Amino acid sequence: MATEPAHWRFTVDDYDRMVEAGILSEDDRVELINGEIVGMSPIGGRHIACVDRLTQLLTTHVGTEAIVSIQNPIRLGEYQEPEPDIVVKRRRSYGDDLPAADDVFLLMEVADTSVAYDRGTKLPVYAAAGIPEAWLVDIPGEAIERHTNPVDGTYRVTMRVGRGEAIESTVFPDLRLKTDEVLS
Repeated sequence: MATEPAHWRFTVDDYDRMVEAGILSEDDRVELINGEIVGMSPIGGRHIACVDRLTQLLTTHVGTEAIVSIQNPIRLGEYQEPEPDIVVKRRRSYGDDLPAADDVFLLMEVADTSVAYDRGTKLPVYAAAGIPEAWLVDIPGEAIERHTNPVDGTYRVTMRVGRGEAIESTVFPDLRLKTDEVLS
């Protein structure tokens, strides 16, 4: 009789203890997704440039209403500690705490080589946590997707815009970005 090997599912606390013990370094490019430690894609030049442009645009638009956080972890329950490329979060003092789902207004994943993974794995994690709005910047597809209305681990409404078009946030109504200015 064939058996399936056991899988060990790590909690956020286990994951944090691995960092404290030196098993994982804070500089390791990993995140905790569905209880598994997952290596993140290398960051290339187009990815860096896109994140930099978005950071500048978002900081200008949200001003003092929120904090724009770049490539930092968020805690989404017992088994999730992803590191989105950009998180627009509630302005408050976090101390040693990581932002939780109710702190996040909007997050963005910039995908050059990880489009399928971000769309198929990370977006459902964000939807399950109730993040109200998530954007996927699809660099090779030259498009931006806006995902809203999270229900049962799925975003019910998706909008995709390409070159020559613009996209608006549902959370920050005055936030309207042109795809060309994001992708350059």
